[in-house]
Amino acid sequence: MKKNLTYLSILTCMLMACSKDFTDLNPISQRNVNEFYKTSGDMVIAVNAAYKALQMDGTYNQSYWVMNEMRSDNTDGGADITGLGADLNLIDNFNENAATAEIITSAYLDTYVGISRCNIIMSRIDAVSMEETLRNRIKGEALFLRSLFYYNLAVNFNKVPLVTKEITVEEGRTYAQSSATEIYKQLVTDLTQAESYLPVKYSSADVGRATKGAAATLLAKIYLTMGNKPAAVPVLRRIITDYGYTLLTSYAKLWGIPNKNNAESIFEVQFKGGGTNTGNKFTNAFSPLLVQSTGAYKNRPTAEMQAAYEPNDQRLSASMNPINGPLNAGRFILKYGTTTAYNEGDADYNFMVLRYADVLLMLAEALGDTPESYDLINQVRHRAGLDPINSATPGTFTDKLLRERRVELAFENHRWPDLLRFGKATDFMKAQGKTPRLLFLIPQRELDINTSYTQNPL
Repeated sequence: MKKNLTYLSILTCMLMACSKDFTDLNPISQRNVNEFYKTSGDMVIAVNAAYKALQMDGTYNQSYWVMNEMRSDNTDGGADITGLGADLNLIDNFNENAATAEIITSAYLDTYVGISRCNIIMSRIDAVSMEETLRNRIKGEALFLRSLFYYNLAVNFNKVPLVTKEITVEEGRTYAQSSATEIYKQLVTDLTQAESYLPVKYSSADVGRATKGAAATLLAKIYLTMGNKPAAVPVLRRIITDYGYTLLTSYAKLWGIPNKNNAESIFEVQFKGGGTNTGNKFTNAFSPLLVQSTGAYKNRPTAEMQAAYEPNDQRLSASMNPINGPLNAGRFILKYGTTTAYNEGDADYNFMVLRYADVLLMLAEALGDTPESYDLINQVRHRAGLDPINSATPGTFTDKLLRERRVELAFENHRWPDLLRFGKATDFMKAQGKTPRLLFLIPQRELDINTSYTQNPL
């Protein structure tokens, strides 16, 4: 059964019910597929299960930050060379093995769990008698989530099976690999549809679900990843003018449990500690307590990351503890909490996926070296307590923008995709003394299942 996990049908991936609040995704029962997908309530439960896939170890709870932050020059795994530390260091240094890199294999498999759950919804929802507005909203949520899962696969693996409907395990074995280009084209279609279906915002019980702004932000990111800057511009302008987001006055107020789902947040992965089976594990992983008790780091900011902050940049103290910082435990991430109030793997902090500052910086990227672009960048810098920059500021426009993105969005899973999109990954990794691979290896188990698959370059 494990061998076929990539192509889970509902028979091997039972959807979980939830209690009354959307953010409380505690599984309380399992349903037989032949008795399910009959009512609107069933479909709400089904889409909640798709959201729950965002909490898996192979997605935002572990693998994605390993692949998108630790792979880059933002963080590393410290000096530990035993246990998980050894695995992380292999990945950090581009030395992982396709057969044994469990964190990368989990990313591939768990991401397809989420895709499978979305495909089941899209394949079955039209047969359910339900109110049309709710039907369209759930479709929009499923299309957004599927697109988010596929974006992470395409950026990191390039060629993966593009599955957009419910399939059997046997059908899954025959799917060919699709290129990232083909996948991005599908995501443009899906996210355009999702934006039309989704609401601008929700009532309090449903806060955290995908919105028009979330679909549009991911769509703009896809356009930029495709190299289609002109197409990204109207999408980004629409987010700015129509969807009600704003920069918070203080960068520090973006973070912490009281600040979940704030006015700058566009999409967060929702976590809820306290024994609900929906708490996060990355709070403990990034905590100085882990270092003090085990000597091991899991996502340590690098010296280069600390040096990227300009003097008096208020984002530094809100993002990470620097060497010689106020807490005597070396460099570690602060954005996702450091307290001892949670059991291991059961913290309340959300993971920020998309927010308004990214929209402003993406519009600057799409427009290129223009006065408006510097105005957009300077909105973000002003909030950080920094002086404005302009075309006369030393450095190329690309270098200045990439640095701004680095310090503004540190530890939010943007750095490795940014380095790839800006064509800088090889140069930046070589500067760290590494020989980089731009793509992760397809897990060996997938090559064994489908012998038509080809491996990414070593």
